[in-house]
Amino acid sequence: MIIAGEISGDLHAGELLRAIRRRRPDLQCFGIGGANLREAGMQTCYDVSEMAVVGLSEVLGRLRFFRRVFKEMLALARDRRPDAILLVDYPGFNLRFAQKAHALGFKVLYYICPQVWAWDRGRIPQMARSVDRLLAIFPFEVDVFKDSSLRVDFVGHPLGTRAAAALAAPLAPLPWRGEPRLALLPGSRYHEVLRILPVMLAAAARVQTQFPEASCIVAAPTPEVAGWGQQALNNSADKPRNIAVVAGQTLQVLRQARAALVASGSATIETAFMRCPMLVVYRVAWATYFLGRLLVRVPYLGMVNIVSGKRLCPEFIQHAARPAAMAAELIPLLRDGPERATMLAGLDRVRQALGDGDAAERAADIVLQEL
Repeated sequence: MIIAGEISGDLHAGELLRAIRRRRPDLQCFGIGGANLREAGMQTCYDVSEMAVVGLSEVLGRLRFFRRVFKEMLALARDRRPDAILLVDYPGFNLRFAQKAHALGFKVLYYICPQVWAWDRGRIPQMARSVDRLLAIFPFEVDVFKDSSLRVDFVGHPLGTRAAAALAAPLAPLPWRGEPRLALLPGSRYHEVLRILPVMLAAAARVQTQFPEASCIVAAPTPEVAGWGQQALNNSADKPRNIAVVAGQTLQVLRQARAALVASGSATIETAFMRCPMLVVYRVAWATYFLGRLLVRVPYLGMVNIVSGKRLCPEFIQHAARPAAMAAELIPLLRDGPERATMLAGLDRVRQALGDGDAAERAADIVLQEL
C-alpha cells in the first residue's frame, strides 16, 4: 500500500514505484495517489486531487471526508494485508496512519520525512515507535533522528534526477514574448494559487517599469492548476503584459527563466536544481498563519534557505508579501551583478548538498530490502 496525498508526493512516489517494478515487475500496489502512481502501475482508491488541501480552515471544512478515507484505507489494509505500507510525506494524515497501521502489525516505511524538525520535535519518539524505516531526502534529517531508535537513510533529493534530465534535454518551445524572462510558481493547491498568484502578478507588473519588454510565464504542474492560474490572472487588474500560463513544463520554464517568484515548498528546491535565482513567497489564511507562527521552530520557511542554513533567497511571507518590496529585490537578480552572482553560488552549494540524483533508485533498493 502507498499513500501519497499531494501532487509532489505522487510525482516522487511514482518514480520510486517505477524503480521498484523494474526490479520486481510482479509487485502489486494499491492506495492513494495520482496520475504518476497510476502510470507506474498502482491501483488508486482515492486521487490526490481529492486529498490535497492546505490551511486550518480548509482542513476543518473537509474533516468528515478525511476521517472516512482514513477508516476506509485502514480497513482495506486489514483486508488485503500488504507486505508493507509506504507513506509519502502528507504528515497530517500519514503520521496518524503510521501509528494505527503499525499497531496492527504492518511494516511501515516512510518516504520524504515529515518536517517535524520544523514544527513539532515532540513527534520524533512517536515516529520512532510507529515507523520501521525512514527514507530522508535532506541530509540534515539523519541527525534530527540520531537520538531515537528510528533507522534513517539519506537517499538524496528526488528532484535531482528530473532536473538533470531537464537540463540535458533540448530546449522546449515556450510562449516567452520578450526579455528578461520571469517565472511565477504560485503553488499546486487551489487556495495557494488564488492567494499567492495575485501578489506575484502585481510584483511582476512593477518589474516591467524597469524592464518594459519583460516576459512572464506562470508555471503550473498540471492542467487543473493551470486553470486556477488562468482564473486568477483573468480576475487580476494589477498584472504584467506579456504573460502566459503553461502546464507540465515547470523545469523547462525555470531553465529558461532569468529569475523566479516561487511559493514556499518543494518548488524552491526545483528552482535551486535548475539554478534559477528566486524570491520565496507565501500567503495563507490568517488563522493558519498565526497557528504556524506558534508552531514553526525554524528561522526560514523556504526549504532552499533551510538547506543553505542562511537567508540565501529573500522571503516574503504573509503581510510582508508586498509587490513593491518584492520587485525591489527581484530587479537586481535580473541583471548581471553581485546579488545575482552571490545567489547563483549559493544555489550551487544547495544542489551539491542534496546529492547527485538517483534518489528513486536508492530508495527502491531499501524498499526491496524491507520487503
